Amino acid sequence: MNTVKKLYRSRFNRIIGGVCYGFADYMNLDPTIVRVGWILFTALGGAGLLAYLICWIVIPESPHGF
Repeated sequence: MNTVKKLYRSRFNRIIGGVCYGFADYMNLDPTIVRVGWILFTALGGAGLLAYLICWIVIPESPHGF
């Protein structure tokens, strides 16, 4: 059976908006690695903050409650 994996923001495992946990779950990574990467992305160029805000708006919350 072929299941399609979708990207969702987390409802409960979040620090700010659940974006990093959603990406980590989608890519089967540890959420801490994604969060540190996002912080580095923000610190090195500043575009990470804008990208996070856009993702927070565009990516829907999980209907499953993870």
